[in-house]
Amino acid sequence: MKEQFNERLYEKRTQIIASFLVAAFIGLFNETALNMAFVQLGNDFGKDTSTIQWLTTGYLLTLGVLVPISSILMQKFTTRQLFTASLLFSIAGTLIAALSPVFEVLFVGRIVQAIGTAIILPLMTQVVLMVYPMSKRGAAMGKIGLVIVFAPAIGPTIAGFILSDLTWHYIFWICIPFLIIALLMGLKFIENVSETRPVKFHIPSILLSTIAFGGIVYGFSISGSLGTFFDAEVLVAVGVGIAALIAFSVMQMKMEQPMLNLRVFQYPMFVLGLGIVMSVMLIILSTMVMLPIYLQNVMLLTTVVAGLVLLPGGVINAFMSVVSGNLFDRFGPRVMVPIGLGFAIVALFFLRGIDAETSAYFIVALHIVLFIGISLVMMPASTNGLNQLPPALYPDGSAVMNTLQQVAGAVGTAIAVTIMSITVANATRDGGIEAAGQGAIEGIQNAITFGLVLAIIGFILSLFLKNVRQQKGM
Repeated sequence: MKEQFNERLYEKRTQIIASFLVAAFIGLFNETALNMAFVQLGNDFGKDTSTIQWLTTGYLLTLGVLVPISSILMQKFTTRQLFTASLLFSIAGTLIAALSPVFEVLFVGRIVQAIGTAIILPLMTQVVLMVYPMSKRGAAMGKIGLVIVFAPAIGPTIAGFILSDLTWHYIFWICIPFLIIALLMGLKFIENVSETRPVKFHIPSILLSTIAFGGIVYGFSISGSLGTFFDAEVLVAVGVGIAALIAFSVMQMKMEQPMLNLRVFQYPMFVLGLGIVMSVMLIILSTMVMLPIYLQNVMLLTTVVAGLVLLPGGVINAFMSVVSGNLFDRFGPRVMVPIGLGFAIVALFFLRGIDAETSAYFIVALHIVLFIGISLVMMPASTNGLNQLPPALYPDGSAVMNTLQQVAGAVGTAIAVTIMSITVANATRDGGIEAAGQGAIEGIQNAITFGLVLAIIGFILSLFLKNVRQQKGM
């Protein structure tokens, strides 16, 4: 594969990447920060967990719907234009959320926030691929990996400290100064990294993409409030989503200039890396919903103490994400990814046995082990897959990778909440309100078991990984 990167922009790489990292960190921090406030939000708005969960699921759903369009956006508009638009959406959405007096306004704010994040994530990956040579991409993608995994991991911890003395509104207020700083940095340092060209928005493709990802995520999400995966509304929504996804794929393969070039799926290491990354995102998002609920509702910890329990894992993850980038440049994914998934399997195996008597220190240790494993998987698997693509497919590969990551995260969150809701409902029906507490524990255990199964699947996939090497003549 002929290497392609911008040598002039490589000299400004630190300032450019820093601007993206700050913006992306806040966007991904917002994916999970509200999880710690679910109890408070439910009390304030008089809503149950399945409804409050939509503040996270709606955010992820918006990412899943909009990120596929990013491939065209990155060809049609300059990097500076997209970066600026992303930050303006993020700032506007955060302000709406911070000022929201009712659930519906908060939900709208979350959607506007997510529009900004949907633009910044694939754009950041595209910039790294164009600015860094292949030999340096591991370390650079390690920094992105830090943001992608560390920001959602640390979100509940920071939120826990905020909620100890302040209301949930301040989770949003604290983000605004950082978003403004990122915007000012970007306006000063960011330049366009690739050539723009006159591409058109294909409305049928956009509609099919929206129906596809929206239907799938919506179907799984409403299963929580309905208490079953097999309700007619769930099956219809998921079925329509899958049908639209098939139609979208067929349409893209027949188009001369597709909205999303699905020929990226012709590259086996990209497909394998994508499958592994999706399984890990399912694990991350489902776990980061279940643990705050467990710590507050089962162990009866305050938001501060619950946040402190999750802090060491987040800090270790930040350190390991940077280290894993350098390890990737040295060893490649074939060694790192199976080891990382092995760590995740061990952690989830023991987490599935937690109950009201489990020591908080044991939770801390397992959380650390889980996120050490995840940090060894995310960046190596995704970077190795993207490295196999020719430069012309970088925007499409980045869009596909980011889209399906977010869809997986949204589906994972919804499935975890549904598993817990079904278990609690069954326990309450059979044993009355006294059994609801034990049902909640078993529901969380079952949701974590779902994560364990995904980790095992990811481990099996990782055994087929091959290190992608630069090839000449392409």
